[in-house]
Amino acid sequence: MYTLGIDYGTNSVRALVVRCTDGAELGTCVVPYPSGKEGVLLDPRDHHLARQHPGDYLFGLEKSVRGALTQARKTRGFDAAKVIGLGVDTTGSSPIPVDAKNVPIALNPKWRKNLNAQCWLWKDHTGWREAAQITALAAQHRPQFIAKCGNTYSSEWFWSKLWHCRSVAPKVFAAAYSWVELADWIPSVLAGVTDPRQVKRGICCAGHKALYSADWGGLPDKEFLEKLDPALADLRDRLYDQAHDATASAGTLTPGWAAKLGLPAGIPITIGEMDVHYGAIGCGVAEGTLVKVIGTSTCDCGVVSLGKTVPDIPGICGIVPGAILPGFYGIEAGQSAVGDIFKWWVEVVCEGDAARHARLTKEVEKQKPGQSGLLALDWQNGNRTILVDPLLTGLILGCTLHTTQAEIYRALIEATAFGARAIIERIKEYGVPIDRIVCAGGIAEKNPLLMQIYADVTGCTMLVSGSSQACALGSAVSAAVLAGAHPDFPTAQRKMTSLKKIAYKPKAPAQKTYNQLYALYRQVHDSFGGLNKSADLSRVMKDLLALKN
Repeated sequence: MYTLGIDYGTNSVRALVVRCTDGAELGTCVVPYPSGKEGVLLDPRDHHLARQHPGDYLFGLEKSVRGALTQARKTRGFDAAKVIGLGVDTTGSSPIPVDAKNVPIALNPKWRKNLNAQCWLWKDHTGWREAAQITALAAQHRPQFIAKCGNTYSSEWFWSKLWHCRSVAPKVFAAAYSWVELADWIPSVLAGVTDPRQVKRGICCAGHKALYSADWGGLPDKEFLEKLDPALADLRDRLYDQAHDATASAGTLTPGWAAKLGLPAGIPITIGEMDVHYGAIGCGVAEGTLVKVIGTSTCDCGVVSLGKTVPDIPGICGIVPGAILPGFYGIEAGQSAVGDIFKWWVEVVCEGDAARHARLTKEVEKQKPGQSGLLALDWQNGNRTILVDPLLTGLILGCTLHTTQAEIYRALIEATAFGARAIIERIKEYGVPIDRIVCAGGIAEKNPLLMQIYADVTGCTMLVSGSSQACALGSAVSAAVLAGAHPDFPTAQRKMTSLKKIAYKPKAPAQKTYNQLYALYRQVHDSFGGLNKSADLSRVMKDLLALKN
């Protein structure tokens, strides 16, 4: 028996065919989105804007699944008729405005070229003003709403995006009967759901991004939404009343889509989750394990048994029951840019390509911690955790007339590692156990230099997922449980997930230097981040020079 995982990333969609007995990956296919710049629709007048055309998702769906099945057929014994379920994960929060038949309004020729009618991609920060207002109003009227998401609502999330659309594009907002998260929409399309109110919503996006909780009856009440905008209060009746964990099914595959994809009709479809949440399952997440999926951004996920009490953690993206693994609180944090920062430096500033990446990496390998006298902040796309502020920007401190491209490259890698350490320390500070760290994503698999720096900076051993497609694998694992191939998630994870043999362990000399650099990073981080408004930074440059010497 086999299952299929479909993973919608920032720049492409990938499909993965997996054998249920042992997690063997028989076929995979990655399809880039055809629209925009590497799949993202941008506006040169507003660097906060990032959208995607929903038609790209349907294009990539059919092409990636058929490509993965074609590759899987090269394995003796494989037959698409033996695929018993499929799972879907996507970026989030990535809400789509849809009409009353659950069709994205961007597929209507009238709205085809309107950026506000597209999917509002996770990395869209245009609603930063609305996010700040939601935070302020919730703190005054419904503090419990934001207590579980670090006391700050983010511009990356559901309500701030919808409210911003209402503010800047009221005609688009009026044309939308409802809004559906990408993670919920793809399963609903495959299941043939033609009424947005009937779409099975996942607790993952609902709880972490839309202020949903059973504690207050689901989504924010209409009285609170009325304080934001009466149109949002009116919309609430056309959204949903209940959200589900991964034990629920989003529906079954329709005959029409079965024919398009080459799969059996009627197989179950998992409830949609965000990519890194299913990716955590694909990495074998359990209590005490922190999963870091390192890509264009980084998302950190952990779980704690529902039988335990988890305190509210300031600056964390959410503590949601059932959001990752059923029976556990899902805890999410992350960094808004990691791979994007390296790409910006090498390809935009240095005007390089893959060869330039490789050359700079070799030069960086020769450098020792502190050798450059540089310190950077990893906020080129704002700060997701622990400051939750999209208006923060990057900083490179300590440059001289002798500073090289490679030295800055290393400083940027170290900055992302310092940001990762801040997250780890914040989570552990509030009693969440972290006994091991498992990393996934192309950077974790292909960049041993970065992984060693992360180990040295954090003082933690860095393990690497056995799969290069951990998110798609996690979706396939969930599908295997849903379809009955395994009795529960722990069993499925033991059978279908693995770790690579390599382990990056902290090196004491480097760790000692990085402890000193991290102390300086926190001074700059806390000062520019508003945590310490009376900080004296006059010694930072001199201390960097002292370390260099």
